[in-house]
Amino acid sequence: MTSDERLARWRLVLGGEADTGVSLGGDAAKMDAALEALYGSGKGGGRRGGGRGASLGASAPNVARWLGDIRAYFPSTVVQVMQKDAIERLDLTRLLLEPEMLEAVEPDVHLVGTILALNRVMPERAKETARMVVRRVVQQLERRLAQRTRSALTGALDRAARVERPRRLSDVDWNRTIRVNLRNYLPEQRTVVPQRLVGYGRRQQAVRRDVVLCIDQSGSMAASVVYASVFGAVLASMKSLRTFLVVFDTAVVDLTDQLHDPVEILFGTQLGGGTDINRAIAYCQGIIQRPTGTIFVLISDLYEGGVRQEMLKRVAAMTAAGIQVIVLLALSDEGAPVYDHENAAALAALGVPAFACTPDAFPDLMAAAVEHRDLTEWSEKFISDR
Repeated sequence: MTSDERLARWRLVLGGEADTGVSLGGDAAKMDAALEALYGSGKGGGRRGGGRGASLGASAPNVARWLGDIRAYFPSTVVQVMQKDAIERLDLTRLLLEPEMLEAVEPDVHLVGTILALNRVMPERAKETARMVVRRVVQQLERRLAQRTRSALTGALDRAARVERPRRLSDVDWNRTIRVNLRNYLPEQRTVVPQRLVGYGRRQQAVRRDVVLCIDQSGSMAASVVYASVFGAVLASMKSLRTFLVVFDTAVVDLTDQLHDPVEILFGTQLGGGTDINRAIAYCQGIIQRPTGTIFVLISDLYEGGVRQEMLKRVAAMTAAGIQVIVLLALSDEGAPVYDHENAAALAALGVPAFACTPDAFPDLMAAAVEHRDLTEWSEKFISDR
């Protein structure tokens, strides 16, 4: 890279007020204009200082043109960050109600969260376009996550169904059988005598685990709601699992009958409002029929607006009944969210792990739950690996 090219890059980073002695032209000038429109100093502070820009204007044509520019000159990951910043910094929420705007944006999880928050005030003419945008994101997530989820859980279910006397050779777990019979190794024959066979249970179509996903739909949980809805649909497609999906704020809504279509699930949520975790757990207790065969996943930041002590008592009762309880403070790529540390500590004292989980790690977490592994140990290892 030449000295001029290096200075030009610094000029793009620092913004129009920086004196690098280099003028920009061609695509670099257009990139700078797009950045200046969002991060410029129209209302104080340079690009580096994070001031509020004013050159985008408050009209849909100007914003649509700008969206087209950033998609032309920046990679999609950068486009998504700039779109998110534009919504927050330039108050573009109103413009997102226009179908022309929705068609111009680069769809991602954060945009879906914004659309869902606007769902109740969105004009009818924009709703169909909004559904198309949401469906595109859901399909992207399914392609990324579905196969790995099914593979991880199918393997875990098979391992959990091991039997001591497999009837067919195809049912024998040879690696495990060799390990448990190493004491019977005959050096002169260079072989192991398998006095004890360990195998997988025959694949069954019957339900072997129940999974209850209970999702806090407060505004801060938008990305988690999107991911959880996709995972719920994937889990519901597996015949060996019976999946329930419950969303809540101060009210509780059972969306299990919509698990065939995660887009319908998302439009059935109402992001925002208060939180009554105790009420949601009480509802879920009522639908659990096989405690020792149930995995209960609560996805919430744990800011309880209901009766805290009752909530903790219900969780304690669930674990005592043999239900595997998992609390995810977030199901997203953003890392540790803001959450109620006191409630998280109280749950940890009950032996219930509470931590933020990335979507890519969720299949392994569910596999560990299916196999009845120590989830506190699993979560500690996951956090340390990160």
